[in-house]
Amino acid sequence: MFLQIKSSETLIKIADIETLFNPLRNEIVGRIQEGEEEQEPTQFIKQDLAFPSGEDLPRCWMYANYRN
Repeated sequence: MFLQIKSSETLIKIADIETLFNPLRNEIVGRIQEGEEEQEPTQFIKQDLAFPSGEDLPRCWMYANYRN
């Protein structure tokens, strides 16, 4: 799955999808998609990411008490 950094629109390939869906985790591991060689895994804060369409991530992926 690919997401983008909101501030720069750089694409990120998510390494662990389960962590992305877990609202108790604020950070996820991914790889920046630049150049021809695969980049090193890096930690990203979920709130700084969005779908490539520009849509924000679902609240249930980021907040454990999203219904309140």
